[in-house]
Amino acid sequence: MLKSRGLKVSILKLDPYLNVDPGTMSPYQHGEVFVTEDGAETDLDLGHYERFVDENLTRLSNVTTGQIYSAVIAKERRGDYLGGTIQVIPHITNDIKARIAAVAKQSNADVVIVEIGGTVGDIESLPFLEAIRQMRKDVGRDSVLYIHVTLLPHIGSTDELKTKPTQHSVMALRGVGINADVILCRADYSISDEIREKVAFFSDVDVRAVIPVQTVDSIYEVPLVLEEAGLGDYLVDRLDLQSNQLQLDDWLALVQMIRRPKRVLPIALVGKYVELKDAYISVVESLRHASWHQELDIDIHWVSAEQIEREGPDRLLSNVYGIVVPGGFGDRGIEGKIMAADYAREYKIPYLGLCLGMQCATIAFARHVISSNDVNSTEFDPHTPHPVIDLMPDQRDITDKGGTMRLGVYPCNWCRAPTLMRPTAKTK
Repeated sequence: MLKSRGLKVSILKLDPYLNVDPGTMSPYQHGEVFVTEDGAETDLDLGHYERFVDENLTRLSNVTTGQIYSAVIAKERRGDYLGGTIQVIPHITNDIKARIAAVAKQSNADVVIVEIGGTVGDIESLPFLEAIRQMRKDVGRDSVLYIHVTLLPHIGSTDELKTKPTQHSVMALRGVGINADVILCRADYSISDEIREKVAFFSDVDVRAVIPVQTVDSIYEVPLVLEEAGLGDYLVDRLDLQSNQLQLDDWLALVQMIRRPKRVLPIALVGKYVELKDAYISVVESLRHASWHQELDIDIHWVSAEQIEREGPDRLLSNVYGIVVPGGFGDRGIEGKIMAADYAREYKIPYLGLCLGMQCATIAFARHVISSNDVNSTEFDPHTPHPVIDLMPDQRDITDKGGTMRLGVYPCNWCRAPTLMRPTAKTK
């Protein structure tokens, strides 16, 4: 909404977990790792940020508790604090504020949107909440605006939305010195004006600052919902922003395209973390964007690589127009991915191999050419007689690393099929 008014926007995600970054976290716990333009392994939310604001973010846009404490302790070990006692306030909070300021300086943005992950009341979030409380005093009350996202649960027996959890979370914020300026009310059902007035009364905000955010079919409808509710104009007024005329025509056209009935293409996504769809969220969104650009819809068939190993690819991949094998880490499910790549080659099905997926295609093709199943990557078989994939020499002794699901702007090799073909005849 702000960008559509001609304002420059940057975004920062503050994650309260103690991991330095999500690079070593299991995709089942965290989802994908999004890699920024400068190679940082960051929270998957940064992928959505980039898709929405069309700005390439950097490592500065994702900060974790682990990074903060590591930096402060390193400074203490160097003697930067001149022997002083290191405390959460001011040392941890000062480091958080410095990182917010760094994003503003690097991006030269008109507005920096800072999201604090987790839930109000989490003990891990307290230093971040204290830091943004101090920001209002540091940069001026008119330059900071607090937006609180809260849930209105629906009680089925009485068919009503309850505001009590919102009242409690607002009080919890007040307990740490933050008075919300805007309340975004998430709900699966329509939010009446009466409920908005009740939330405004108990939260001490303007009624126009209580924004209903009802669940929609596509996440790309959300900006239109927020704009219709008046949030854009309210933000511009409260922050006294000098903005242009709102231009959301392109965004509206995108949403209309998404809603339109279209031809559906079944595409198989072969992975090892398919039980948690967020593990491949950037891949899925890329497929959707590509399909909308061609005025098509994508029906993703989630296929477990290990299931292919057990059952073979014939039944699982026989009714798709394309196969995508995304990145990953470790040897579990690798043979299933190789079988998927080989199936695509034999049946001339368009195949997109991302990172590890391209390595699996290389292994599958090499096995076919020399008629040997001994072809492999040294990552999976260090003693393979035919290593077609190997670590670079300068990477072999690296132990301080991440590497579960790296998705983002790293260059990928991929195959482009000249025509859209339905699998029919097996070819060599």
